[in-house]
Amino acid sequence: MKQCTHVEALPHPEPVPLGETCPECLRDGTDPVQLRLCLTCGHVGCCDSSPNRHATEHHKETGHPVMRTHEPGEDWRWCFVDHVLV
Repeated sequence: MKQCTHVEALPHPEPVPLGETCPECLRDGTDPVQLRLCLTCGHVGCCDSSPNRHATEHHKETGHPVMRTHEPGEDWRWCFVDHVLV
């Protein structure tokens, strides 16, 4: 079973969200679907079900490896590098 090699390097406490919603969706006038929080810097981006996949784009641009859901009632994390739930 593949494991994430990045969780131990994440900041503690986790970063404060930089906003309430995806700023790129706001800029582009699109509706975000399922928000994600970057656990390195606090960027809030939309998931891959959104038209522009801003959380994944944020990872590609920055290399920040792990995000977590930013949806009420959900509690899970995803490592973009290792492609596993953490």
